[in-house]
Amino acid sequence: MSEQQWLLASHNAGKCREFSALLEPLGITLIPQGTLAIPESPEPYGTFLENALEKARHAARLSGLPSLADDSGLCVDALGGAPGVYSARYAGEPKSDARNNSLLLERMTGIQDRRAAFVCTLVLVRHAEDPDPLVAQGRWKGRIVEQPSGQGGFGYDPLFWIEELGCTSAALSSQQKNEFSHRAQAMRRLLELCKS
Repeated sequence: MSEQQWLLASHNAGKCREFSALLEPLGITLIPQGTLAIPESPEPYGTFLENALEKARHAARLSGLPSLADDSGLCVDALGGAPGVYSARYAGEPKSDARNNSLLLERMTGIQDRRAAFVCTLVLVRHAEDPDPLVAQGRWKGRIVEQPSGQGGFGYDPLFWIEELGCTSAALSSQQKNEFSHRAQAMRRLLELCKS
């Protein structure tokens, strides 16, 4: 599956940059669904897998293109996996990284166990009714810091400390993030599935 176009079932510019950088060397051009005026799909489910599949089928149905969707978020052990699938809207609408981060820090006040993981489930459908979608997951382990740190990234990156790198994901270059992140891990697994 190379030298072709895939539709990205997302309006998130950060995700589009990350995925495009990972796919470009393989001759795959990623088209954000917003450029085709495709509206965001509802995300009615309680799992990353179900939401990603819903988004991929929605985008493929409206575009006629193979469609890639991810559902990803931050799962904090001490909060029972929250914010989880609600990561982007944790503090309500409209979506706000700053408000989400503030709410997470507030809910983590006084909690010693700060383990967390960024989780990404990627789904690729060749067409809207694809009976055998390709599914891959990535998990990036870290912990929640008490104060934001780092200038890059988006979402919860300023709060997510990676022990082996000695910094938050917001302090990483885009190249480093594309090497280690949950999305990078999931994409590598998905591309292995494509090759096989």
